[in-house]
Amino acid sequence: MTPRTWAVVAFGVLAVSLAVAVLVLVPWHRPPAPRADQLAALRSLPADQVTAGKAFRAALRPAGYGSMLVGLVVALALGLSPLGARLIEAIGRPFGGNWVAQAVLGGLAVVLVADLVTRPFAAWRHSIVSRYGLSTQGWGGWTVDLLKGWAVSAVIGVVALLGFYTITHFAPRWWWAWGAAGAAALVVLLSFVLPVLVEPVFNKFTPMADGPLRTELVQLARDDGVPVRDVLVADASRRTRQVNAYVSGLGPTRRIVVYDTLLREAPPAEVVSVVAHELGHAKDRDVFTGTLIGALGAALAVVTLFLLGGWTGLLRTAGVTSIAEPRAFALLVAVVAVAGVVSSPAQALLSRHTEARADAHALALTNDPGTFEAMQARLSSVNLGDPDPPRWEYLYGASHPSTVERMAAARAYARGERAGR
Repeated sequence: MTPRTWAVVAFGVLAVSLAVAVLVLVPWHRPPAPRADQLAALRSLPADQVTAGKAFRAALRPAGYGSMLVGLVVALALGLSPLGARLIEAIGRPFGGNWVAQAVLGGLAVVLVADLVTRPFAAWRHSIVSRYGLSTQGWGGWTVDLLKGWAVSAVIGVVALLGFYTITHFAPRWWWAWGAAGAAALVVLLSFVLPVLVEPVFNKFTPMADGPLRTELVQLARDDGVPVRDVLVADASRRTRQVNAYVSGLGPTRRIVVYDTLLREAPPAEVVSVVAHELGHAKDRDVFTGTLIGALGAALAVVTLFLLGGWTGLLRTAGVTSIAEPRAFALLVAVVAVAGVVSSPAQALLSRHTEARADAHALALTNDPGTFEAMQARLSSVNLGDPDPPRWEYLYGASHPSTVERMAAARAYARGERAGR
């Protein structure tokens, strides 16, 4: 069989594997609480809190969707015209114009241009967050974090670009196979590396002081069968007043991380409830599931790009002769941008079901629905969340159940009902 035939076979195998992983590993059997319970929960929240949350999210909406729209338009303009290929060629020319210069420098230039055109929207968002009192970071700190983000992205980008185009250069007929394996491996690697190496770039972590809360959190993790190496406090207050906690790392690197803002804003019982939710992700191996789905999706994307390379009209529009050449990187960015916009509702749906299972885990682990409900109300209040967002926005991009859904789930638990029973 020809490489293209093998690629079609690989596409089918990967697509089926991805579908099976999604169907089997995602907890689809957890429907949201009845709407009547959600509305009752909404009525229990202070009216000024609901108004403030809705006003804040409405203020953010133009910047968020404006950034997405402009980013998509620029990606399409660069990728579906010769502009992107010419930019990559021009960037690589002073450095010899070889494929390495085009792949690395030209590729980074395309990504930088796409980021720069949306950066004003990010600044707009920061000004709104500051105006509403959620940000504790001035423009200097915001700029420093921006530069850190660019540096981290550049390192990852150089590794990915050089690796991918080395494969396409030296294995022109079978690059899709090696590239798919490499993309999957990179996803797995990043799932291990990011928590250990990247998180400290943006936050300082200190061990939580010995005391009743630390002892309770460690015991909670032990009772849950999720051993952790340490309990850390992140200095989130240097940039935000928002509250959160999470369980980071895998195996021997796993640790509970609590925002210092959460310790300041919430009583210990609510901190325990938040951590119990995060332990649910570790208990149910949600990081493994996400990594597996991400790896299969990355491999499938590479094979899809190879198959798209047979579409001569698309190549002609982009001003390139092969989708595997570095000059075609802008075309790849355009394809990925469209795929991201189209797949966002599906990704959000998967995330919501996974988060709902973690909520159910927290309720079962703590057996304290009252504290869980109070914690959800506090999260929405402090973080200025919309407790009951517009349906279209919820379906398109909400990664978590709404506040009223989560409060209603706690009430259902208190009545003796168990989600998914």
